[in-house]
Amino acid sequence: MDFALALDPHSPTPYYQQIYEALRQAILTGRLSARQRLPSTRALATSLGVSRATVTQSYDQLLSEGYLQTVVGSGTYVCDELPEDLLHSPAPEIASISPSPPVSLSAYGRRLVDFADSPTPEPAAQISFRYGRPALDQFPLALWRQLLVRRCRSGNWLDYATDPMGYWPLREAIAAYLSQARAVHCQPDHILITNGTQQALDLATRVLVSAGDAIALEEPSYLSARRVFTSQGAILHPIPVDELGLDVDKLAQTTAPIRLVYVTPSHQFPTGAVLSLPRRLALLAWAQQTGSLIFEDDYDSEYRYAGRPIPALQGLGLGQSVLYVGTFSKVLFPSLRVGYMVLPPALVPLFRRAKWLSDRQVPGLEQAVLADFIVEGHLERHIRRMRSLYDQRRQALVAALTQHFGCRVTVLGENAGLHVMVRFHTKISEAELIARAARVGVGLISASPQYLGQRPGHEFIFSYTELDENAIVTGIQRLATLSF
Repeated sequence: MDFALALDPHSPTPYYQQIYEALRQAILTGRLSARQRLPSTRALATSLGVSRATVTQSYDQLLSEGYLQTVVGSGTYVCDELPEDLLHSPAPEIASISPSPPVSLSAYGRRLVDFADSPTPEPAAQISFRYGRPALDQFPLALWRQLLVRRCRSGNWLDYATDPMGYWPLREAIAAYLSQARAVHCQPDHILITNGTQQALDLATRVLVSAGDAIALEEPSYLSARRVFTSQGAILHPIPVDELGLDVDKLAQTTAPIRLVYVTPSHQFPTGAVLSLPRRLALLAWAQQTGSLIFEDDYDSEYRYAGRPIPALQGLGLGQSVLYVGTFSKVLFPSLRVGYMVLPPALVPLFRRAKWLSDRQVPGLEQAVLADFIVEGHLERHIRRMRSLYDQRRQALVAALTQHFGCRVTVLGENAGLHVMVRFHTKISEAELIARAARVGVGLISASPQYLGQRPGHEFIFSYTELDENAIVTGIQRLATLSF
């Protein structure tokens, strides 16, 4: 390129936005001329010291706005005619036509209007404590590739699957794994393979909940689950969470007839509380007495670092009132969109039909490879290795917070899961705290969006899975330099 492009690591503006603005300004001022070829995303990312995805996001925005164009096999070029030129060109004569009537939306569509596309935007920072991703650099990719190639050679995976419930050997493998690891009572024919937890939530809500039905959920709670429920017109009843998890006594005092209660008992999201055994038993008893159903999201139950694991809710009861849900996205890698539901036997036929109407099947090849990964013992070994790694990173995070902040912070949920929630004791606003952290290259994610009611503020979700110990300590040291 004919001009220097520099990024400011201390600016609150994300890198992709800085790149976009610099390139757009260069095009508008003529420093980048029409039909001039731009560097490849890989080359520019290397020269700037950022990820290729960051540069791709900048290029995509310029492409969508008409500043750039791609030529297959050649590269990316500045457009001959820019959007600003089109704005000042004479408008073409258009025959007089009646305006199109507004699109009429369903009740479901109208409820989606106010939803943001990304409820929890990720900070573009040098050190980001974002949550939701495992340590991808530690995944045994060579082994996975070997299993994938073996399966590609052993059969034809091009046709439709015969069973919308999922690949039978994978369901057998999951049933055996859950029985041993989580004391879940199930048979393979009770298991439905889904495209992750989000589809499980959507299917359960469509099958079991009508507009106006009452759903109880933890307060705070997983925002994406809340949005699925409200999109179907459910009435939400937040139930407080304390250090022992969901307050079942408060749930029992709810006067509305609760159709479904959503819980994350193994590591409550986002507080990290583990639902105690007495409360688990009380919740099961309440569900049996009221005829309510329990949606048990056990998404990071594999990682517990202190004390004995508590059996899943589903395993403590007879399995008639609990829909048990898990996913492999957090254990293995996010693009593996494979999750599962363990259904009460009476609900299996309904969910089979709902799944068939939704998307027919989860990709069969990935299911077969995952089944091999589990049956051959690779999943157990990977979890054991990652549990040790995450425990070291968790200890580094908690120790750094304690060393640099002392009584100015409270760390919640540190003995399980893939994140902790940190409450800062400060008088400055949450927004200002995020801005100051960004200026020193640290990305924070607030827990406030996870609250349905009043938001305490100054609570942040700190994941430790993606960052090594040096990055974790450096990030906390940078935060400690801020005056708050």
